[in-house]
Amino acid sequence: MAETPNGFKGYDFEKPVLDLEDRLRSLEEAASASGLSAGDEIQGLRDRLEEMKREVYGGLNSWQRVQMARHPRRPYTLDYVERIFTEFTELHGDRHYAEDKAVVGGIALLEGEPVMIIGHQKGRTLQESMARNFGMPHPEGYRKALRLMRLAARYGMPVLTFIDTAGAYPGIGAEERGQATAIAENLREMAELPTPIVCCVIGEGGSGGALAIGVGDRLLMMENAWYSVISPEGCASILYRDAAKAPEAAAALKITAPDLTALGLADEVIPEPLGGAHRDPDQAALNVKASILKHLRELQALPAEELLNLRYKKYRDVGHFEAGKEKAVKSQHRKKSKSETRG
Repeated sequence: MAETPNGFKGYDFEKPVLDLEDRLRSLEEAASASGLSAGDEIQGLRDRLEEMKREVYGGLNSWQRVQMARHPRRPYTLDYVERIFTEFTELHGDRHYAEDKAVVGGIALLEGEPVMIIGHQKGRTLQESMARNFGMPHPEGYRKALRLMRLAARYGMPVLTFIDTAGAYPGIGAEERGQATAIAENLREMAELPTPIVCCVIGEGGSGGALAIGVGDRLLMMENAWYSVISPEGCASILYRDAAKAPEAAAALKITAPDLTALGLADEVIPEPLGGAHRDPDQAALNVKASILKHLRELQALPAEELLNLRYKKYRDVGHFEAGKEKAVKSQHRKKSKSETRG
């Protein structure tokens, strides 16, 4: 992996872009220090850099998008909260066991309207990552989320969730405290919550850990996010007996935003700045805000009964398919043949 100028590491496929950025930065610094003009050369490098960015980031494959979703500088839930909402008041605890810092939530204003925000939160430093358990919630995190959802429904506030987790924490303590039950209860309650729910995958969407705050009326996905029942590495370990084949598994799983939108599971792909959301968090937040507002306004215009009926239908239709005409005809022939044989 190549190292970026700010100390974080970029991915191998980004190396041509990072190297050119280094050259451009060095030339600009040299020109500034010497007082000499290098305008034509600098502009030429800038033009080449933009062209290279379009080449590198314009055709990312599934595995490269997974890597982008895991970029250590990528905006997390609180980064979006800071840029999109006002007067955010964080609420803590599940009222049963403890406070889980891997899940953040609270009331905020969106364009002056109160909303309930719930999201996974990773850490930047090692210490923060450990405190937030690397964004992998315990059952108390999901119970906190459920408490906040019920509070939102009581006061008629929409629920907005930001999904970014490798998965629910699978440790012994979490299992002893009912991890599976906590996730299942969230699925049931979100399916029946009588208030609009907009879910946005901003990074990783790992299995039940993501789905526990992912049942809603709309599922939005950032351009370089992924959402799957299993990670590419886990899938490769099971299917190919080799975690190193994660890139092949990522392509086979169809886990990216474009894939899931084409399959009808996601409702919209939110575009990211060229090179990923981490290169321009402000613009990324503007894109997320515009998408949320659009879908939220549509949902708020619906009566509660119709909202729930449409949500039910949305999930009942997942995985629905119809056999082709030829297969259907063959099936009818087989049934008829069996019937005649028995006769």
